[in-house]
Amino acid sequence: MTTHSSSKLRPETVLVHGGTLRSQFAETSEALFLTQGHVYASAEECEQRFTGDDPGFIYARFSNPTTAMFEARMAALEGAQAARATATGMAAVTAAIVGQVRAGDHVLAARALFGSCRYVIEEFLPRFSVETTLVDGRDLDEWRAGMRANTRTLFLESPTNPSLDLVDIEGVARIARAGGATLVVDNVFATPLFQRPLALGADCVVYSATKHIDGQGRCLGGVVLASADFIETHIHTFLRQTGPAMSPFNAWVLLKSLETLPLRVRQQAANAAHLADALAGRPGVARLVYPGRPDHPQAALAARQMSGGSTLIALELEGGKAAAFRFLNALRIVRISNNLGDAKSLVTHPATTTHQRFTPAQREEMGIGEGLVRLSIGLEHPDDVLDDLLGGLAAARG
Repeated sequence: MTTHSSSKLRPETVLVHGGTLRSQFAETSEALFLTQGHVYASAEECEQRFTGDDPGFIYARFSNPTTAMFEARMAALEGAQAARATATGMAAVTAAIVGQVRAGDHVLAARALFGSCRYVIEEFLPRFSVETTLVDGRDLDEWRAGMRANTRTLFLESPTNPSLDLVDIEGVARIARAGGATLVVDNVFATPLFQRPLALGADCVVYSATKHIDGQGRCLGGVVLASADFIETHIHTFLRQTGPAMSPFNAWVLLKSLETLPLRVRQQAANAAHLADALAGRPGVARLVYPGRPDHPQAALAARQMSGGSTLIALELEGGKAAAFRFLNALRIVRISNNLGDAKSLVTHPATTTHQRFTPAQREEMGIGEGLVRLSIGLEHPDDVLDDLLGGLAAARG
């Protein structure tokens, strides 16, 4: 492990050097350890590994040198004491919530969530007699009213997917603490560069590393970050026994991606801000939402809890689904995909993709209209992307 204190280093340096382990060959680049298991010098050493008296590696389902480097680097970036990597972002979300609760507990969550996250809250947890309640995440009074004596944890994402609403993380954290509960924040849209939920009072942060952390459409991954006690108490054993392990190869890809995360995300966010300004008020645009703009409904909150905007833009088109489809089908640079955070600009129609299983009334509650499209801005020249989007808007108007 590197000997310098990562707490004294800036993010760009941590993302190049943090958590590095070197083998006896003293390699420059992080080594890829494609092994399922490990051997021991003696039966006594093997026993000590399993009791925890020897902190070495045992089995790739729950510990691997390459994966450990990714976890350490993410923890250093996030300012967390510990981290655990998972196979996907949804595995991270599920572990962070399910690892804390048991039958009879209550989970309180924001209503505006990624479709799979709402599935875990609304449909999966109740199968095991865990009660759940959804609230308008923007309204602190609803969070307070939703608390119960058996509330175990609160869950939110901010900015939300796909409407880019914000939730007051610090305010919700105070409500959670007052009720003896924890707060889990999905920080994917803000990225660890632009928002620090742990510093705002959250107990746990989760990421889909598939998104900005990889950032180039190559592999799946997730990560859970929290205090050492939270990880040890709620996450480690759950992951060890249920097995949603990150592939060491994926961990290696993500490690290399972290080296360029600030360069990519800051440029993507700058491109997104430029495009948001250029698209706002254009004919056919009923509404545009971007956290970095002063006309965002929660601009003051964005300025308080975020240090940057986002790589995402929410665009509501006049003409509903038909206009949205004409817009998508006319694009030539921006590609239709339900992924985000990629070096390539991507667009999706949430009402028919990520949130298609919800009723129109449920989608309306989440701010997802038939004309809403979610733009994930990449690294192309922003003027080329703008020309493409303007062509799409012209097609959308018929």
